[in-house]
Amino acid sequence: MLEIAVQMDPLEKINFSSDSTFALMLEAARRGHRLWFYTPDRLSLADGRPIAFAREIAVRDKPGDYYTLGDERELDLAEVDVVLLRQDPPFDLAYITSTHFLERISSRVLVVNDPAHVRNAPEKLFVTEFLDLMPPTLITRDKAAIERFRARHGEIVMKPLYGHGGASVFKVAARDPNFGSLFDLFATTFREPWVVQRFLPRVVEGDKRILLVEGEALGAVNRVPALDDIRSNMVRGGVASATELTPREREICGRLQPALVARGLLFVGIDVIDGWLTEINVTSPTGLRALARHGGPDLSSTIIDVIERRRAEQRASR
Repeated sequence: MLEIAVQMDPLEKINFSSDSTFALMLEAARRGHRLWFYTPDRLSLADGRPIAFAREIAVRDKPGDYYTLGDERELDLAEVDVVLLRQDPPFDLAYITSTHFLERISSRVLVVNDPAHVRNAPEKLFVTEFLDLMPPTLITRDKAAIERFRARHGEIVMKPLYGHGGASVFKVAARDPNFGSLFDLFATTFREPWVVQRFLPRVVEGDKRILLVEGEALGAVNRVPALDDIRSNMVRGGVASATELTPREREICGRLQPALVARGLLFVGIDVIDGWLTEINVTSPTGLRALARHGGPDLSSTIIDVIERRRAEQRASR
């Protein structure tokens, strides 16, 4: 039996029918592992040791009765076997601080994904190591730079560098009277730079989420945006369907594999639109339940297999 602590978002915010963290917890519980739940704000560094005020959690795939929580207790994370780092962005200083805390124990506790590499591979920056696989992309806060980029490429998409789930993603036309107001809104709302990309019109046919485990592409779903929206994220109304990988998508995955393996990124989700890589999601990748629901493999089982193996290897090496 493994002791698994799960650092995640508050349970009242979770859509259990589609949540990938919950899928991993269900599979771990099915195998008899002991689960602990805590939120990032309940994590502390006490005399150099990460301590979480956590509750043991029992989970079940039963609508209306998904979980039962035990009493809260102080949990020394150095004493557990595995920490699942699974809270959603924003990838802000609070998130970065939690990776520093968890890095203190990562040599003797298996943290998934590796906290140092989660910190050093922000999703919309890490992807720029593969520029030839991406659509034209600019990361900036400079209005004149955005205007030059728009003049060169026509329709563009703007989104915050550390956003997630399709929040604050806007399409801007080649000549758009709303651009000035949108720039002002971004400038006052977001402190970080923004991602500006050439708009890919075939997004209406779908944005493919490809799931990789230990760098190997093991499944994918195609997410089609809702009517009158460019965002295909399922939390924004995107509709998922079964799909297969194209030769171009297999090429992209093959290019990424060495980098993912080298960084210890066990579970990753990438986004591909019309053969162009747009994001590499490493913080809290989603899509496990959608993949299984649409006839794909149950990758939660595969991921727990890898976690069990890696934890055994980690113990043997000590």
